[in-house]
Amino acid sequence: MTDWQAVVGRHAGGMWQTAYRLLNNHDDAADCVQDALLAALQIARREPVRNWAALLSRLVTCRALDRLRRRMRRAAVEDTPLDWAEVASDDAGPVQQAQAAELADRLCGALTELPQQQAEVFCLRYFSRLSYRAIARQLDLRPSAVGVVLHRARGRLQELLEPVVSEEKNHET
Repeated sequence: MTDWQAVVGRHAGGMWQTAYRLLNNHDDAADCVQDALLAALQIARREPVRNWAALLSRLVTCRALDRLRRRMRRAAVEDTPLDWAEVASDDAGPVQQAQAAELADRLCGALTELPQQQAEVFCLRYFSRLSYRAIARQLDLRPSAVGVVLHRARGRLQELLEPVVSEEKNHET
């Protein structure tokens, strides 16, 4: 029998941070955490869970990516800009905050265009800050395969974000 309160207490904070980094919205992050915890509970009822941290991290990452994809599709259909909160920084002025918010918006949009495995590996590496080994264990891959998937994800993101970088360079000159 699993001590569910201990599992939630130990992992909910990290889950929320992962979801919030992707969604940049408190309510959406909380909903993702709740959905992931419910899914984990259902899994735990069917089979024993050997690695709660890996299971919960993967579930919340998948839920957040799914929610982000729905948000992007809905924004495209409604043809309305997304309402992203400004990226807070003590040192950044309004222009830098606006640029950071726009870049975060574009990055999240680009993540929704990646294949699921590439998006998961990218998020686990850069948002959850997991090592290649931890990602490999979580996704049942070899660490070298994680490197390959991450390389492909970064390459595809670079392609998707290239127009943004080129546009920024043109405005600076």
